[in-house]
Amino acid sequence: MSHSIGATAAHTGLPAKTIRYYEEIGLVTPLRSENGYRVFLDSDLHKLTFLSRARALGFSIEDCRTLLALYGDRSRASADVKSVAEKHLNAINAKITDLQAMHVTLTQLVSACAGDGRPDCPILEGLSGQNRSKSDAL
Repeated sequence: MSHSIGATAAHTGLPAKTIRYYEEIGLVTPLRSENGYRVFLDSDLHKLTFLSRARALGFSIEDCRTLLALYGDRSRASADVKSVAEKHLNAINAKITDLQAMHVTLTQLVSACAGDGRPDCPILEGLSGQNRSKSDAL
């Protein structure tokens, strides 16, 4: 069965602009009708749904390209797929660690700020890297 880009977008939940981009970078290759319109087959919809899910999990375009190639390769080793996923999971864990450190620091800065009408602001001081004492401010 063939689908227009609008029907494909509705089916996959991807904007038409994203679908055109994926075509531009070679992730999908729809057919063209006599009038030049894109014609997407069911296999294209399946690839686009796969890409949508992979991108929702934060996989990069290059990881998606690799995963699509592995998906289409029936002689693949699952270890190859797992390697891509583990690499991405490690990157996510590193981001979580960074975000937790940011949370601790920002929580401390917000707690130290009185949030009143005075100009003293530990948040700004913390961001500037200056640790002024109250006697310095006088």
